Amino acid sequence: MRLSEIIDLTNAKVVAGNTEKDHNLQRAFSSDLMSDVLTLDTEHILLITGLANLQLVRTAEMADIEVVLLARNKSATPEMIELANETGLVLLETPYSIYRSGGMLFKNGLAPVY
Repeated sequence: MRLSEIIDLTNAKVVAGNTEKDHNLQRAFSSDLMSDVLTLDTEHILLITGLANLQLVRTAEMADIEVVLLARNKSATPEMIELANETGLVLLETPYSIYRSGGMLFKNGLAPVY
């Protein structure tokens, strides 16, 4: 699924990263536990989470995650935005819950990791 579709379906706002790059995400994973994220062995993943701190950005970088969707009106901090831009991570914010975001994306063809 293209990044532009994800943005439209989740009513998301881009707060960091290069949206010009051709992000074609194949799967989504939802978690607030970064230890679970580190166990993933899949590429081209969208991470949907309610966790909004620097550890999220660092974990996404270690797990080779290209795009993170912050759910439930969570806002990225200025430090998160700065680090995301340095590492090339796209950060999105949505007013929707994790459940609603994942459901909308699944309904429109984005496969789950599990």
